[in-house]
Amino acid sequence: MTVPAQAPARAAHVVGDDAEALEIAARLAERFATGAADRDLRRALPHAELDELSASGLLGITVPREHRGADVGTRTLLEVFRRIAAADPNIAQIPQSHFVYVNVLRENGTQHQRRFFFSEVLAGRRFGNAQAEAGSRTAQEIRTRLESTEDGQFVLSGKKAYSTGALLAHWIPVLAKDEQDRLQVAYVPREADGVTVVDDWAGMGQRTTASGTVELDGVRVPADRVVAHHRTFDRPQLHGALAQALHAAIDVGIASGALADAAEFVRTRSRPWGEAGVDSAAEDPLTVQRFGELAVRVRAAEALLDKAGEAIDEARADLDDDSAAAASIAVATAKAYADGAAVELGSALFEVAGTRASHAETNLHRHWRNARTHTLHDPVRWKIQHIGRYALNGTHPPRNGQI
Repeated sequence: MTVPAQAPARAAHVVGDDAEALEIAARLAERFATGAADRDLRRALPHAELDELSASGLLGITVPREHRGADVGTRTLLEVFRRIAAADPNIAQIPQSHFVYVNVLRENGTQHQRRFFFSEVLAGRRFGNAQAEAGSRTAQEIRTRLESTEDGQFVLSGKKAYSTGALLAHWIPVLAKDEQDRLQVAYVPREADGVTVVDDWAGMGQRTTASGTVELDGVRVPADRVVAHHRTFDRPQLHGALAQALHAAIDVGIASGALADAAEFVRTRSRPWGEAGVDSAAEDPLTVQRFGELAVRVRAAEALLDKAGEAIDEARADLDDDSAAAASIAVATAKAYADGAAVELGSALFEVAGTRASHAETNLHRHWRNARTHTLHDPVRWKIQHIGRYALNGTHPPRNGQI
């Protein structure tokens, strides 16, 4: 029998529409920005902030309207992520997989599964993830196994790495292969017997994402908690485009946050260069010039992100091979640009702010560390390849969920 995971600390609000989602995101971002540097410095996991995120109702904004959700557009979802990432990209990355696995249920869940899990999401319960694996020949190889039992249920065994948010989740969606080597997603309660979540994430950036290890030792999984994910790739799909667009939104948010912090530091703490002949660093014409260049970079990244969201929404309304490909390429374009913008802004911050910005207590280097770490998620050089093939020969990108 399916039972709910442990209840969130507070009852969740149910968001009504896109405008409310954006307003809530702006309000939360303002609060999350306070303490972001300190949480990173101490590697303090954002327990209270995630409970606030759950209570806000933002985790349920992609639940379909027939299940009482707001069913917001992708453009809105990406802007929600961008705003939160500008404040604290760690908090933004934690629910990235949450929305991906809500979408898995939308695409391939049974009516029973959708009713149950969407009610869980609207109640504020969080999905983590146990997807990636370490030590295999390629990053795409899945060795975790989901084996059927005589009573019609399943047993799950394996070890997962980079399991962002699993430590702080109520449910952990696990990517596994069955006896026919087909991809399945098993939704497992965080506290289920045989599940061990190890807090061993030690990356230089995104330090408080709880991206540790998940060990699965003979975990019993009822049949109604398994979704046939392999069906996603048998038809035109937006699974990969949505997942990658959320990552792009985080990168754009990092760039936005770095620009804002750079401006604040220059206005309040930097000294002008003597040859500028001005009274404040903010009046230095060469500094002003560089800020203009960086602002253009950020605005371009934001515009490409918005176009990617628009392309996903248009494809969802009329999905076929052509519209799915166009959406994937739009997302790949946004991600490729955002990748460079985030890393550049994280570094250029010091160029414009000066030596004082490098002092340890400012912790401004977290922007570069976060950008450099998060952009390693998947290689942009392969996205450029697919963009080039599409632009030159009209070749559609693969249906592999990576673009």
